[in-house]
Amino acid sequence: MIILLLSAATVFFFWSLAAKMESLANYIFFLILTLFCRKKCIINLSSVAAITSMKPGDELNHSQVLDSEGGKFKLGFFSIPQTNKNYLGIWYAGDPQDKKLWIANPNTPILNNSGLLTIDSTGILKITSGGKTVVNIAPPLLTGSLIARLQDSGNFVLQDETRNSTLWQSFDHPTDCLLPGMKLGYNLTTKQNWTLTSWLSSYIPASGAFTLSLESIQDAFQLVIRRRGGVYWTSGSWRNQGFPFLTALNDSFNRYQYNLSLVSEKDGVFFQFDAPEGSFPSLEFSSNGAIIGGGEDGRIYALYNEFCYGYESDDGCVSTQLPECRKDGDKFEQKSGDFIDRSYNNYYDNASISLGDCMQKCWEDCSCVGFTTSSAETGCVIWSGNGEFQVDESGNTVKKYVLVSSKSSKRKQKTWIWIVIVVAVVIPLLISGFIFYIIMRRRKLQDEKEKEEEYIRELKASDSFNNTNLREEDGREVHNLKIFSFGFILAATNNFSIENKLGEGGFGPVYKGKFPDGREVAVKRLSRTSGQGIEEFKNELILIAKVQHTNLVRVIGCCIHGDEKMLLYEYMPNKSLDFFLFDPERKKLLDWQKRFDIIEGIAQGLLYLHKYSRMKVIHRDLKASNVLLDENMNPKIADFGLARIFKQNETEAVTRRVVGT
Repeated sequence: MIILLLSAATVFFFWSLAAKMESLANYIFFLILTLFCRKKCIINLSSVAAITSMKPGDELNHSQVLDSEGGKFKLGFFSIPQTNKNYLGIWYAGDPQDKKLWIANPNTPILNNSGLLTIDSTGILKITSGGKTVVNIAPPLLTGSLIARLQDSGNFVLQDETRNSTLWQSFDHPTDCLLPGMKLGYNLTTKQNWTLTSWLSSYIPASGAFTLSLESIQDAFQLVIRRRGGVYWTSGSWRNQGFPFLTALNDSFNRYQYNLSLVSEKDGVFFQFDAPEGSFPSLEFSSNGAIIGGGEDGRIYALYNEFCYGYESDDGCVSTQLPECRKDGDKFEQKSGDFIDRSYNNYYDNASISLGDCMQKCWEDCSCVGFTTSSAETGCVIWSGNGEFQVDESGNTVKKYVLVSSKSSKRKQKTWIWIVIVVAVVIPLLISGFIFYIIMRRRKLQDEKEKEEEYIRELKASDSFNNTNLREEDGREVHNLKIFSFGFILAATNNFSIENKLGEGGFGPVYKGKFPDGREVAVKRLSRTSGQGIEEFKNELILIAKVQHTNLVRVIGCCIHGDEKMLLYEYMPNKSLDFFLFDPERKKLLDWQKRFDIIEGIAQGLLYLHKYSRMKVIHRDLKASNVLLDENMNPKIADFGLARIFKQNETEAVTRRVVGT
């Protein structure tokens, strides 16, 4: 019993000391637990160390991390070995690249391991070191139920726990990475602007030379990279779920099933993306101004050349006025080796300039032939002289960016030669093609005219059209049936517009037409694949012209244009019987009296066809869709394309094929 009491007292002592001695205390605490428990105890370190939320008065030190609710993200302090400086950031749990996705203090690093994340009594979320405030992450938020959490989206939020409302979030303050669900754009109401800012270098998170934003350029939304405030690169206008100059990014996003979207709202517009679970998706904005997409297997996809020179706009680089000493095609290539003449070195020991700044300095300096940066990728070393460079194949020397001059004059000369060749070949081809088109067009029109005349001759040669009276009137008239021109039909139907379409039957669509005098007609445009040929076309014309009855639809004329055949009927405003019969609401308009009148009208029309007309006719395709209704709901039988004509003394016939209803 005494041993147990001593053990407990020792544990309590070191636990109290841990609150003051941070990481050392934690280590001693777990060491003592291990010594006393030996093999009899199982210590769950993850459950002891796991922190998922913070409230006012809580602290997070450099040896602790804040886990997201589902364990997908972590927030904590980290150190960059190249600079020995500490920052508070967010990263994916288990990411092999350990890429930092958001940094709370990029411009105010901590020089040792004394950093603490805390929420003070006034509701300020801040980082302190040695009792002093390093940076205020969020402004004072006076509420009695304040809580900080890291969500599984990677969003670090400060919330009013009682009202379950978000008061501040890291997604509104992005650094150099875009995560699924984050926005890149602006809100006009809240004046919120979501912009990515590059690191100064690969090792220094401080604000660099480049920014990436969504802007409206010439009434089109584009991603815009600015260097020191000036437009450096644009993505092109959004189209087909992507930006034209982000082809490599679009390919990688498609590979990993990322969904890009451009959202336009009344208050603003923003670009964002989402991605499937199980990967480490991000869109990174690198220190040299390149956009990089990360995949689940750690691959990197750079999206354009390392530098924009101002003479090429094919990949989104903005065209600018070149220095007098630079030509199209001049560029910098990274090589291992040394310049032979080392006496012309210029040093710019400025920790606030980066690779992009050095490139611009060298590009604008006509004596510059190459440059590089320091080991921390800041400051510049610039070489001038004759540019003689000795390559070191071993790769043991520091790589430098060497100016490679283009053979501009020769290239321009070759370009002009190709232009002359293309013009000499293409123009004669265009002229020949145009002449060929004119000839073929005339031949086609002539063939259509001959075919139309042939159809008309067949109509006139029919026995049923003997003794017809032909006369000209907006085309020709055959037995009081006008043959209208195709142009006249186009004008009447407004070029067969969808607004004029009344419906579609087995032989083709039907359109409403209006003549110049105000008369309304129905135009049945026979489909070329309908199977109704010249025989059926003649059949319907002949029948409707010869048989006339109040319960039979009246044909006004026809039109033949090439392979197209059209019939013009009187317009029935109430469409067809099936329009009412098979609709739950419209069929209520047909009371029993109206139904009886329609049945009687159909019977009268059939009786006329079978017994009293000059020709005995069997319709063979009688159905509700072929019974039209006029403005007074009077029925009229239509569509005689399949009807069969009998002589007066005939009572039966044998058909060659199955047709009709």
